[in-house]
Order: sequence, then C-alpha cells, then structure tokens
Amino acid sequence: MHHSIKYLATAVALGFVATASAQMHSTSPVRIRGDIVSASKDALVVHRRSGDTVSIALKPDVKIAAVRKISLADIKPGSFVGAAARADVNGNLIAQEVLVFPESERGTGEGHYAWDLGSNSTMTNANVDAVVKASNDNVLQLSYKDGNNSVTVPPNAPVVTLIPASSADLTAGKKVFVVSAVGANHSYQALQIVVEKDGVAPPM
Repeated sequence: MHHSIKYLATAVALGFVATASAQMHSTSPVRIRGDIVSASKDALVVHRRSGDTVSIALKPDVKIAAVRKISLADIKPGSFVGAAARADVNGNLIAQEVLVFPESERGTGEGHYAWDLGSNSTMTNANVDAVVKASNDNVLQLSYKDGNNSVTVPPNAPVVTLIPASSADLTAGKKVFVVSAVGANHSYQALQIVVEKDGVAPPM
C-alpha cells in the first residue's frame, strides 16, 4: 500500500490522534468536517458543518486520502474494522459508518472509545468475529484486547475503505474531513485529510 495511505489508515484507526509539530502540540488535534471553499498549496479553507469558516495551513507532505464504497459483504470474519456508532434507547450500538482496514493495519488503535460524530458517538476498532444476519440489518460481533461488543449495521450505513488522493482532489465544493493541530490564536495546521472523490464523501 502507498506509504501516505498506509499512514492515513493508521491515523484513522487511532481515531486520528497524531503528534503535531513542536509549535502546535499544546492541545489535542481537532477533527474538522465540512465543504471546501478554496484550496492553495499553502492553505485549505473549509466551511464547517457547525456554520463557521476556517483556514487550515497545509504542508507539502500532508497526508491525503479518499474513500470508496464497498459492500457489507466484503466484511468477513477476521476483518479488522473501525465502526463509528451511536447507542439506541436500549443501549444497542447502531453503526454510523464502518471502515475496513487493510490487513497490514490490524490491531492499530484497537479498542472502544468516544468519538465525535454526533452526540454519544463511539468508535470501535476491532476484529470481526462474526457477521450475523438480523432482520434487515447485519450485526458485527467484534472483539478487542479489553473486551467485545456488537454493532448493528443498518442498510444505510456507509461501508468504505481508503483509496489514494492528492492535493489535486482538494477542489471547491467537495466534502472534506481534516484532522488538524491547533496552534496559537486558534490557528489550524492539517495533519491528515480525507476528501470526497468520485462522489463519495468521507463518512467519518
């Protein structure tokens, strides 16, 4: 797998927790989701879902990827996945999206922890023990080093994997997911970028 995409896959698996430069490590990285307003070699301007517009500094070696849709049938026992989910009223985890990782990234970021894709969102990076058919949905039975859980995947939940992308894909109007370090005066510097490609927007 291409080095930059392997790096990004690792970052996704870790919940995009990355080490920023010495000048920008005072706070944890933030995840920015929105639409590209403009892009240059030095900066990416994004209109965020929250309503504001931010400028994000770009370095030449920033890691850029995209996603492509795959089928739930591509998830097999033994797959290693990252599943963002919310708990329903009964406490059952309902997938918001599922990312299937390459075998080379198995075990990266393994565990179950809080995520920020809406309220009460979690991320589970785990091995798939079984895929069980339940009514119109499928249930992923997952295990990780400190426990296990089950995530129900409804038909409308995106299932994706990573594909290569480049700065040429950073064009106005595209959906984007950016992990940024935060510096002085709330300045942002991109650590990783996942950009819409071929009509498929990053679901994470």
